[in-house]
Amino acid sequence: MGILSLLLWTPALGVLFLAFTPKQHTQLIRLISVLFAALAFLLSCWVLSLYEPANASLQFNEYFPLNPDLGSAYALGVDGLSMPMLVLATLLTFIALLVSFTISEGIKGYHICMLVLEFGMLGVFLAQDWALFYIFWEVTLIPLFFLIDRWGGQRRHSASLNFVLYTMGGSIFMLLSLLAVSQYDLEQGGSLMTSMNQTAQNMPLTEQILVLLGFLIGFGVKMPIFPLHGWLPLAHVEAPSPVSILLSGILLKMGAYGLLRAVVMLPEAAQVLQPFLLFLALFGMIYGGLLAWRQSDLKAMVAYSSISHMGLVLLGIASLTEVGMSGAVLQMTAHGLIAGAMFLLVGLLYERTHTRNIQDYRSLIQVMPRFALFMSLTLLAAMGLPGTVGFIAEFQILIGGFQQWGGWMVFFSISLLISAAYSIRTIGLLFTGHSSPAMQRIEDLKPREMLAASLLVVSIVGFGLLPTPLIDLSTSTLKHINISIKQRFL
Repeated sequence: MGILSLLLWTPALGVLFLAFTPKQHTQLIRLISVLFAALAFLLSCWVLSLYEPANASLQFNEYFPLNPDLGSAYALGVDGLSMPMLVLATLLTFIALLVSFTISEGIKGYHICMLVLEFGMLGVFLAQDWALFYIFWEVTLIPLFFLIDRWGGQRRHSASLNFVLYTMGGSIFMLLSLLAVSQYDLEQGGSLMTSMNQTAQNMPLTEQILVLLGFLIGFGVKMPIFPLHGWLPLAHVEAPSPVSILLSGILLKMGAYGLLRAVVMLPEAAQVLQPFLLFLALFGMIYGGLLAWRQSDLKAMVAYSSISHMGLVLLGIASLTEVGMSGAVLQMTAHGLIAGAMFLLVGLLYERTHTRNIQDYRSLIQVMPRFALFMSLTLLAAMGLPGTVGFIAEFQILIGGFQQWGGWMVFFSISLLISAAYSIRTIGLLFTGHSSPAMQRIEDLKPREMLAASLLVVSIVGFGLLPTPLIDLSTSTLKHINISIKQRFL
């Protein structure tokens, strides 16, 4: 078994252990889940240590034919696009399980669903075959439905149903696009993803545009892109906070990752649709920021801010430039860390106060200084403050966008100002003013919670001050992609 298979099947092995663990042994169930999540994270770090950033080709390839007639295979591999997502997925899953000790009902089912979700997410980022990719994509829907519907808030049934209907609807368009490409004679002896990339070059331009639109809808639902975002605010608000960490930190990135792969496969269609993608990106950035600014519910604010930040990712992808796409990949990682930290901290605050209304809080810095430090740094990172990883990502996207569209980037600046406005407002309302008597006895972060928050905040600041290792992970792959795109236009 290769190292990638070992990583992929580690959460599945954890599910097997949990299946044979009596449900009354709750502490053992929690321990097994955290241990297997930690093992997956360590394995992803091992892969990262062996990964060669200067090598643009797929690494650690594993290939076993499944259907020779179709050309599908159990094909795994990593490159500069998937490597950061792989480590991010295992890190956030470990953190989510680390802070899941407040789950008191259906503990066994909850932890099984979390590990199945990690299995699906890892499969999406590791798969180098479109058929395998689609299978893992659909696998993530099942545990997420139960995690929201069973352990969510008061409107959990509506939230879970909306999520599944939106995502399954988008998956239909994705499947139609895959079938449209696969109807051509695919080359044998390679993975279906490679064959489709080669076949797409010979498709008529009109058909390429229709296929890319199908991918845009399929992946755009998960990102989410306006107006396909209807499921997101309700799902984020009603999902348990550990699930929201994964939903915002990783599940949204799956959509961006898939769209980036599709744009690389169909660059001519992407160039035709470039003005449309620019409009969706800029509108989503401003629209999401304005809605986040209006929210009094802290989770809803973070949810709508995700629409704005994922608009940045779409802008970087739509630029079709090396620096823009590099910024998009970096923003995917940055937003995963920032949104994960925000949902983690908001969830820990809610567990202590049972309210998410920002108007109910005042002067928390007096009773929760550690929480105040972590939350302030995270909110400052969300607005793209220099010295945080969010600034590096946004700066690269700005450069890529300016190279392509020039003055249109004034709308980019407006979205950043809106982001700064609601971030500063939140810091002011949470940590200044007269202290409320009801908030005088709130407990500050515990050691386990400190560990989870520290992992994210230290990464946010660390990669902001020293971004080169993170940027270098994707540089060679993006250079290779940029060269291939330019050759297609010649």
